[in-house]
Amino acid sequence: MYNKLIQNIQPLGFMWPTGNPFIFCVHHVDKYPKGNEIMGPDASLSGRNLGQDFTIKDGWRMYHGERIPGFPAHPHRGFETITIVLEGFVDHSDSHAAAGRYGMGDVQWMTAGAGLQHCEMFPLIKKDSENPLELFQIWLNLPKKNKFADPHFKMLWAETIPLVKHTDEQGKQTEVKIFAGELDGKKAPAPAPDSWAADPENGVNIWTIKMQSAAKWTLPPTHMEKNRTLYFYQGTGISIAGIDIKPGHAIEMLPDQEAIIECTGQDAFMLLLEAMPINEPVVQHGPFVMNTAEEIHQAFADYRSTQFGGWPWEQYDHVHPREENRFAKYKDGKVERPG
Repeated sequence: MYNKLIQNIQPLGFMWPTGNPFIFCVHHVDKYPKGNEIMGPDASLSGRNLGQDFTIKDGWRMYHGERIPGFPAHPHRGFETITIVLEGFVDHSDSHAAAGRYGMGDVQWMTAGAGLQHCEMFPLIKKDSENPLELFQIWLNLPKKNKFADPHFKMLWAETIPLVKHTDEQGKQTEVKIFAGELDGKKAPAPAPDSWAADPENGVNIWTIKMQSAAKWTLPPTHMEKNRTLYFYQGTGISIAGIDIKPGHAIEMLPDQEAIIECTGQDAFMLLLEAMPINEPVVQHGPFVMNTAEEIHQAFADYRSTQFGGWPWEQYDHVHPREENRFAKYKDGKVERPG
């Protein structure tokens, strides 16, 4: 223990450390070049381990994509994905024929539940300029009673995300975007209906925090049983309760005490994840998160036999037309657009 407030400080790797009920968190930052005719990179792909390209080369990665960056069709069961796109775009397509394009501050909240396949591709829409991408993907566990919920996704459009601004005594500003939970009387849009976050008693908060240089801000206390982790991912320095912290670290904090955070260098950027834990066994194997090993074996068997509905698209790395704007098409055929 570092002091009475900070329990642990860990360096950030590609996959960030998480506390129950969060089971995965990753921050993608890629400076993609101009796009070609199929919305892949207008650049050579030689020298890349296509299909498993997770090493930054020339400022970007293809991930599992071979023509277009991203993650071609793959299955999930037993948890949720929350994808917060700060810059760039993501094209979603799934085994229920649902689809969407979202980005520039939008959030997709997807409940895998009983099982589905989806692809998450990063279309390089602009042909005459670069296509930078920045996003967080967070995996939130489901309790046993919701492990087999109907697959579902909901869009939280950028225009609906609350922003809390705080100006300190020196006139320095802190901005907090609320993707889940609430702060200072402002509440995030409702999450997917079967989510652990759908019950306010579970206290799920997902916020991004931006602090001006020399700004001070107080993170309020919350329920003592919550797990609270602050990720300092960009900047030069912050101080929490007198402890100096460099960027690229996760800070596990006691939740029932307020924390005075000071930006000691350039503007600081942080992500906060906190929630009551799901007090159930967790067994994860790749894309499946269940309560027992037997349930994991059954998930693989079910996927082999049903493909979770199959794949209705021509390509496993399906992307939408270049001229398409932000939209969501749900499995019932309903189409939704921001605003």
